[in-house]
Amino acid sequence: MLTDAVRPSNIYDFPNDKLSETTESKRLFADPRARFWSPAAMEPLANRIRPQNLDEFVGQKHLVGEGKPLRLAIENGHIFSFILWGPPGTGKTTLARIYANAINADFHELSAVSAGKEDIRKIINAKREDDRPRVLFLDEIHRFNKAQQDFLLPYVENGELVLVGATTENPSFEVISALLSRMRVFVLEELKPEEMSEIIDRTGYELDPEARQWLIEMANGDARQTATMIENTARLYDAITVDTLKETLQSKFLRYDKKGEEHYNVISAFIKSMRASQPDAAIYYLARMIESGEDPKFIARRMVIFASEDVGLAQPTALVVANAVFRAVETIGLPEAAINLVHGVAYLSNCPKDKSAYDALGEAMEDVRKYGNLPVPLQIRNAPTKLMKDLGYGKDYERYPKNDLMPDKLKGRKYLKPKTET
Repeated sequence: MLTDAVRPSNIYDFPNDKLSETTESKRLFADPRARFWSPAAMEPLANRIRPQNLDEFVGQKHLVGEGKPLRLAIENGHIFSFILWGPPGTGKTTLARIYANAINADFHELSAVSAGKEDIRKIINAKREDDRPRVLFLDEIHRFNKAQQDFLLPYVENGELVLVGATTENPSFEVISALLSRMRVFVLEELKPEEMSEIIDRTGYELDPEARQWLIEMANGDARQTATMIENTARLYDAITVDTLKETLQSKFLRYDKKGEEHYNVISAFIKSMRASQPDAAIYYLARMIESGEDPKFIARRMVIFASEDVGLAQPTALVVANAVFRAVETIGLPEAAINLVHGVAYLSNCPKDKSAYDALGEAMEDVRKYGNLPVPLQIRNAPTKLMKDLGYGKDYERYPKNDLMPDKLKGRKYLKPKTET
């Protein structure tokens, strides 16, 4: 249901839609068929409510709050290349557009999934009518291979292109070091519940408290998914409730791309199937990801993590195998790399599981956060100078001591508790 403040003049108008205010748009919306082909109807709600400046932007206060680095860069018109790294729906594209607008740039937007060298070459070779900086926003920059990134390097280095990359993957893994060294990395965070609530208000649709809370929890900090769910629920049902939201989520009417929920659902099912030692299920979800065009390195990287987190000490060679799979994927690529992936998946699924090392790290981290930097016992301190030796550093040190080497406050603490399954 729409709030009164943004209630449309007829059922084919959409909230916050400037096009619906024009005479031509009203004529189009008067015809029910226009709902399916008019520009206003075709443009997703997430785009229609996209912030145009920092005052409208929601979230990422550590970057765009008063006195924070990205806000200062935008307000001062600082021209530089950077990468926005963060989860889906947290504002990467929006920030790139706000930045480009702030420096009055000649703005170009490409997706690394479908773009290549020729697309970049066309931008570089295009006739320039003024001296405005040329900004290339490259979404999913991690999808560019090394050769494509090498191609970008000289243009970024000489300033012919101001590159703004967006990625959901750690850029230190996916972006070549030469390019990364010429760009600043800004890390975006999932939107907080109160920020998600603000996004819901901006859509102009009315949700009861229960539906609002359910949607916030389901979307998991993804503003785009929130707007998409609201838009599609409103089109399918008269009211937006928990029940209608759930029905919409299950409906084939919704299609999630690799940035959306399905991406996370399938990778979760993939990991949990290997954890349950069910290779058939794991291979099925692997096939789903490959068929949908998922980045094979993303899959292989999760397998490397799984080898230590879930298999761990039960079969230490699992990490060797997982790393070998990752390396094979890097050097071979799809489609043949799918064979390497399924080899690794079958192996990891059948391995015994032992999370004791992973759990031990978690407990140790809790103590570090709780107690801070506890004094290291003098016996195992380094003693490179006479003064340090006189103070007792390294005194009575033995290469293979039997006594507890923990800080005094943690004497007797045991983190590693092997629970190997056979």
